[in-house]
Amino acid sequence: MELKIAVLAGDGIGPEIMEQALAVTKAVCAKKGHTLSLKEGIVGACGIDATGDPYPEATHNLCMESDAVLFGAIGDPKYDNDPNAKVRPEQGLLRMRKQLGLYGNIRPVMTFPSLIHKSPLRADLVEGADFVCIRELTGGMYFGQPQGRSEDGNTAYDTCIYTREEVERILHLAYKFAGQRRKKLTVVDKANVIATSRLWRQIAQEIAPQYPDIETDFLFVDNAAMRIIQWPKSFDVLVTENLFGDILTDEASVITGSLGLLPSASMGIHTSLFEPIHGSYPQAAGKNIANPLAMILSVALMFEYGFELMEEGAMIREAVNASMEAGIVTEDIADGGKAYSTSEVGEWIREYLVHSS
Repeated sequence: MELKIAVLAGDGIGPEIMEQALAVTKAVCAKKGHTLSLKEGIVGACGIDATGDPYPEATHNLCMESDAVLFGAIGDPKYDNDPNAKVRPEQGLLRMRKQLGLYGNIRPVMTFPSLIHKSPLRADLVEGADFVCIRELTGGMYFGQPQGRSEDGNTAYDTCIYTREEVERILHLAYKFAGQRRKKLTVVDKANVIATSRLWRQIAQEIAPQYPDIETDFLFVDNAAMRIIQWPKSFDVLVTENLFGDILTDEASVITGSLGLLPSASMGIHTSLFEPIHGSYPQAAGKNIANPLAMILSVALMFEYGFELMEEGAMIREAVNASMEAGIVTEDIADGGKAYSTSEVGEWIREYLVHSS
């Protein structure tokens, strides 16, 4: 199979973890006989530095011409610390989502047996936790207009807008995932207060009868945030709007014990994008200490969701689990043992893949 992949390493630790992800990608493709075409593009702060644009037209064209996009991270302190900056790296990410039609972000949340003790929650609460958060990406407050600040700088405003088409699209995607898992879908909203949430709940209630084999329940977002901590094993698939999803998925991610472990997939109309959920971690950039596992596991999602190559994704998961069982991990999860560098962890996993049967 021919795989045409756009590679957007981005900012901070992005280039370091992307290097290891690409080595794994090449190893899997060589082993399974796939033809691989990799083309690089710039995005984020490096896009601003090079062109003045955090999502240059050339990068967008590359993504449109590719079968899938591998994305590292966006963000730079020089923009984070300047509240008056008119062009920001994150604007590139939002435009990329909008222009590629990346409407649904898929974030698996799972625990790893060798790292249960790293979770901030009790082992009996998190052991066996395995659920998926599905976040709508192209609507809501992040894109609603009008948006801005008053001329005197004392008032700011954002607008939250959702259409029926946007809500129906993400709900059908969520039901698809629930049907492939334990057949339970939780719709998260704030329908007691927010009008857009009442639209979400209305449409979900209309669609639910189309999926009679799937149990559908509803939670207000504050209750959902509490239950993710109290009973994480009670969830199978959660679906929610953009802002709520942004917050809840970051909360859920810490269950594993490290942000450096969780991948994500953004399913799109034109193409799909695969990225780790952590940020650019600028403090670690260039030090070869960043955890590459979430980026490598994003490659597994790419094979599975982007190309429907389930065996290839399973190979990568097996290699990642083996690295953790063997203690070949970076300092964030070393737990007093030897801490390996970003490149050492990536090379161990690549070698495992090369020599596995």
